[in-house]
Amino acid sequence: MRAWTRRTVAVIAAVATAAGIGIAGAGAASAADRQTFSGSVPSWATSANDEGAAADDATEEAEIYLPLRDPKGAERLASTVSTPGVTTFRHGVTAQQWIARFSPTQADFDAVLDYLKSQDLTITAYPQSRLYIIFRGTAEQLGDAFGTALHSYSYSGRSLLAPSSAPSVPAALAGKVAGIGLDQSKLLTRPTDVAQDPDAAAPQAFGKKVATTPLITTPCSTYAGEHVVTVPPAYRGQTSYPTYVCGYTPAQVRGAYGLQTLNQKGITGAGQTVALIDAYASPTIEQDVNTWATDAGEPTLRPGQYRQIVPAPSQFSDQALCQEPSGWQTEQTIDVEAVHGIAPAANILYVGGYNCGGGLDLALSKILDGKLANIVSNSYGDGTEALPADVLTGEQNLYLQAAAEGIGLYFSSGDDGDDADLNDGVIQPSFPASSPWVTAVGGTSVGIDQSNRISFETGWGDTADQIVKNDDGSLGYLGPLPGPRFLGGAGGGTSTVFAQPSYQRGIVPGSLARGKRVAPDVAALADPYTGFQIGYRPIVDDTTLETGDFVDETWGGTSLASPIVAAQVALVQQQTRATIGFANPTLYAIDRVLPSAYRDVVPQNPPRALAYTSATSGNSYLITLDRDTTLTTQRRYDDVTGLGGISFTLLGLLAQGRH
Repeated sequence: MRAWTRRTVAVIAAVATAAGIGIAGAGAASAADRQTFSGSVPSWATSANDEGAAADDATEEAEIYLPLRDPKGAERLASTVSTPGVTTFRHGVTAQQWIARFSPTQADFDAVLDYLKSQDLTITAYPQSRLYIIFRGTAEQLGDAFGTALHSYSYSGRSLLAPSSAPSVPAALAGKVAGIGLDQSKLLTRPTDVAQDPDAAAPQAFGKKVATTPLITTPCSTYAGEHVVTVPPAYRGQTSYPTYVCGYTPAQVRGAYGLQTLNQKGITGAGQTVALIDAYASPTIEQDVNTWATDAGEPTLRPGQYRQIVPAPSQFSDQALCQEPSGWQTEQTIDVEAVHGIAPAANILYVGGYNCGGGLDLALSKILDGKLANIVSNSYGDGTEALPADVLTGEQNLYLQAAAEGIGLYFSSGDDGDDADLNDGVIQPSFPASSPWVTAVGGTSVGIDQSNRISFETGWGDTADQIVKNDDGSLGYLGPLPGPRFLGGAGGGTSTVFAQPSYQRGIVPGSLARGKRVAPDVAALADPYTGFQIGYRPIVDDTTLETGDFVDETWGGTSLASPIVAAQVALVQQQTRATIGFANPTLYAIDRVLPSAYRDVVPQNPPRALAYTSATSGNSYLITLDRDTTLTTQRRYDDVTGLGGISFTLLGLLAQGRH
């Protein structure tokens, strides 16, 4: 622990005196005069991962969380507002009522804020709810302020800063602080989108470049099964396979989900607002959406239909750790165009974070504290639950606020299956999708036929094998089928942190739950090889945000599934004039009495496979579907698709609170 400076001791004494807490003198300021937070150290900050002390002048964003005044009461309110059959069902409170009842007092908040300022830390932002304060400082400043030292640790293929011992605050602030986020794990938050590109998904696995023409020509299909090609040698007696999808249009997706007739009857999302949260902001989003819509024969955005609350580019921070504004541009494009494609009359509110850490918290708080929407789609995740326990609690408070206000939060479940590759081999779902207070949206592979109906649906999990030419001139595979290389698949699994919520009991198999929360809850289209066509002007320079020419591309990921579900909720809220709010208790209650309301997503026999040829490398692949790491699709609930595929019948029951 760092030695106390004379200045720090004086500040502790001043804060203690202001709080009415006497101390024996400045010299008495020691570890005994401080409240420590062992739950604010991430599990990966170990001696085995320690790369040494951070440079004193290394700067970092940090976040301090304040406790709710009545955490048990906040949970009870969130539950009763969301549980069908309870008298307060769907009687959410206003943001002001929630803040007045549960948020930290202004006096406690001011005391914490004053302490941070006294340490010369730069205050970045804080919400109206007073639940947290975001600030920045050097490693030396942060270490002095919180009685620890910052070190660099190797985790998830990155070097991240974290406290080397439990941080602390002066005893005068005891009870006013719930946790201190001094580590950079939240900056691993990333968009959950996936493009069609086996070479990029597994660059070390493939790469036998085709020098001349592709070994197999696989034109993309505008609908499932439009093109079928012969791919020798036989696999399970099969040599003919359909090709991958060029990218479904909004009309095809609406048809597949049974929404086209509703749209024709005027159920288009009018009067509803879907909020979307991502990091940064695309400089051309409205122009892109209108170009894309025109090309697809869809209505363009009417004036005022799209609104955004975004930071100025000069406020963007932590771009390198957060994958740059260009890394989030496709995410924002998918979100906006998916919502507009499914619910063309719904209002869209985009709130961008200045980074992928505290900036995303602040974006969510802006929606909650102003109650700017009651449907919020969040297409990002940490890829882990290995955040400090105190940080997880602080984040959970935001989700409790949303549920109590009658706001439904939909989070993508992730694109890396059980996330073991991201977490040093630890199998766990992605947070925030693993929170019991959000609706986690998993992914499916969907075949949409020439009549815009679902011809097949299975769990999203793609493996691939490259088609190569053998020495004798025959065609073969680089490795054993069904494909040794995992390209991406719906995230999910059993939480290592959160207890099983009551709504999952009796629905999620005990062998899977083991007393813990399991994600996801529902699922929708996510496979990029049966994906969605978007259009945008890509950022070609992250410094200037200069963009290139308009391009059409096909993308997927649970980033696509989440806004598809959110947009359908907007449609059913328009039709039923109901506000659904936090949906999970009703979703699981429906499954108890009417499981047929869900499209049960099950494995295909024989397994579905698609032929794909890269337009850039010329490499050809056979992509086998429903192969998702240790997660498996099965009848009824599973950890790839949850309860199953969303249907409008289901959502109608959901809106009515039927169970």
